[in-house]
Amino acid sequence: MGQALWRLPPRQQQQLQEELADRLADQGGGRREQGKEQQGFIDLEMLPPELGITILSYLNATDLCLAGCVWQDLGNDEYLWQGLCKSTWGHCSIYNRRLPAGFSYRRLYLQLDEGSLTFNANPQEGISYFMSKGILLDHPTELAKFIFYTRRLNWKMLRIYLDERRDVLDELVTLHNFSNQFLPNALRDFFRHIHAPEERGEYLETLITKFSHRFCTCNPGLVRELGLSPDAVYVLCYSLILLSIDLTSPHVKNKMSKREFIRNTRRAAHNVSDDFVGHLYDNIYLIGHVAA
Repeated sequence: MGQALWRLPPRQQQQLQEELADRLADQGGGRREQGKEQQGFIDLEMLPPELGITILSYLNATDLCLAGCVWQDLGNDEYLWQGLCKSTWGHCSIYNRRLPAGFSYRRLYLQLDEGSLTFNANPQEGISYFMSKGILLDHPTELAKFIFYTRRLNWKMLRIYLDERRDVLDELVTLHNFSNQFLPNALRDFFRHIHAPEERGEYLETLITKFSHRFCTCNPGLVRELGLSPDAVYVLCYSLILLSIDLTSPHVKNKMSKREFIRNTRRAAHNVSDDFVGHLYDNIYLIGHVAA
């Protein structure tokens, strides 16, 4: 999510590459050896900052340190390290503080990388590491924002952590905006950030309950128009999950038909129209699982 902020549109990237090629040609960058043209590696310092940050954002901490040894100016450029930090870890409490003299974003990047690796091995130790370095505040809202805007946390460990910290889970749910989203698409977006457990149980029920209330809060007009309620959305979510399993599992030979899905769903959600339930079926049939 954060990395996309540093990417340029494909057409603009192509234009920049063409301009760079022309510049290298004007400077005698093209070389001929034994009658054949040979091109050397492009110096990152000659690239536009946005393109250079995008390239470097694919490297891990070790590779970045090695790159910093090759490109000395880039290795000491605090603006570059600041961009790499915020494109990978979109929110940290330390970003909003007054930074002390001598603060280094390069050191912060290494600490964030170390903390993420620690989290992916032990979530509690990872969060404790971030707090010990002053990177995060021990507040549910701050922790939820960090999780929501970070793309380096292992989803299995994240699921374990959120199951233990329901206060952080509550704040994380409120960060989602499901306005004007079709229900299956909103559910996919939700499970993309908060991964569903592999088995049915209390945690899955908690997730669907929280999602149902949030979806209704974000779509008051839809709730009035269709007569939805958090309880009705809860039923529809379970129906969508079961339908997803039915249509995508190779072990299910007799797939549920659209007519069967409408009949079964309407038994539990009486106020929902047949047309709306039919559109739900079409979405799963065409796009796929809501929790994949």
